[in-house]
Amino acid sequence: MPNIKSAKKRVKVIAVKTARNKAYNSSLKTAIKKADVALADGAENKNEQVVAAIKKIDQAASKGLLHKNTAARKKSALQKKLNNAQ
Repeated sequence: MPNIKSAKKRVKVIAVKTARNKAYNSSLKTAIKKADVALADGAENKNEQVVAAIKKIDQAASKGLLHKNTAARKKSALQKKLNNAQ
């Protein structure tokens, strides 16, 4: 445990940021899984699920949770699956 006041504050701030990032990553993975399941099942709402997942991916990339190339790769893979499903 740190002794310096600023270091103590950093521990608290990092804990808050870690929790926020963890929650956002979880919701991102959930959105991607929902889109994958909708594509695999041929659900009627597969377009909406893919659009929602792509939006989450873009938001994660803008917040710095995903690298821009990783985001582009994930979006491309989803779009390719959607095109093959139609």
